[in-house]
Order: sequence, then C-alpha cells, then structure tokens
Amino acid sequence: MTICVRVLFSGLLLAFLGSVPSRAAELKVSRAALERTLKQQLFSGPDGRYFLKGSAQSACSVYAEDAQLNFIQDRIVVRVKTHAKLGKGVAGACLGISLAPVAEVSLAPFGEGETIGFRDAQVVKVSDQRELNFLLAPFLGRQVPRSMRVNAAELLRKALAGSAASSGYKVTVDRLKVHSVQVEGDNLVVDVDGDISVQ
Repeated sequence: MTICVRVLFSGLLLAFLGSVPSRAAELKVSRAALERTLKQQLFSGPDGRYFLKGSAQSACSVYAEDAQLNFIQDRIVVRVKTHAKLGKGVAGACLGISLAPVAEVSLAPFGEGETIGFRDAQVVKVSDQRELNFLLAPFLGRQVPRSMRVNAAELLRKALAGSAASSGYKVTVDRLKVHSVQVEGDNLVVDVDGDISVQ
C-alpha cells in the first residue's frame, strides 16, 4: 500500500538519539492504495471475482467484480459491477434471467487503536430484483467494510522492515494510536501518535 508519512522535524531529530515518543504524525493513504487493498482482500478469486452465490462452474451464480473507490465529501463510495444468473440449472445452463446491475455502498472512515476502519455502511444503489438484493445488501454492508480495514502500525512496520539495510539505522514502530481519519482530496488523512525507535 502506498503511504506518505510526515513527522515533525524535531521529533525525527530526537529519534536519532534513541527511543523517543513521536509528538505528531500524519499518515496519508491514497484512494488507489485503498482500492488495491480491497481487491487483494476480497476480489482475489479467479478473474478478480467475488462469488456471492455459486461458483465459476455453476450454471446459476451471482458475483461481483471491478471494485472502484471514490471519495465523495467525507465518505468513501465503493462501486462494484454485479453479474447474476438467477433461475434453475438444467443440463449445465441457467434457465431464468440474467442481470448486470451496478451496486454502490457509502462508508465513513474511523480510527480505533492501530486500525483504520469503515462503518455506517449506506447501500446507495442496488438492483430491482429482491432475490439479488438479498445477497447484495449483506455483501455491501458487511463484507466490503471488513475487507478494507487497515492496521496502520503493521503497515508502517512492514515499510520500515528494510531500514537497516538501506540506511544503516534500524527504525521500528513500537506503538501507534490512530486519533482521527478524514477524507482530504484523493487521500485518507490519518492523524496518529506513537513511539518510534532508531538503533
């Protein structure tokens, strides 16, 4: 995940003297990085599809694909393409109807401990078919927000794992607490504080 971290200059200077609590930091997570996270965690099946019913081998199935994220005001809108073959499977074919609606859910970002999460899922757009909505509503309202959660401390620890080889200093994140998360332009801006050690 692509991130940008800005730490107060005095905090970094003091960090080189040992282990120092950070006074303030801002972590920026881009819209594209968040979209990649969702695709890696939820749409990792064959051809980037997530099956809500059936499988790629089923005559009748429902799946979502092509997740796209947009930041609108202070919320994240996730849009997915849905493909549904509803009916009865007969001799390898689905006798019924085929639908391909676009579905959308709007989410509010929040911070808790080390984690950037998403809540207040509001299903913005679904299909006109009751049976399809029965599958889409829980997927959009529960699966999508859970799959976008990001542990900011683990993300930074992974990013800093090779610091000793590249700089000669071993930089570690000992503690990180997320205070607030808000949408600014094309980024999620996360205000954090924590402890960084340099050896």
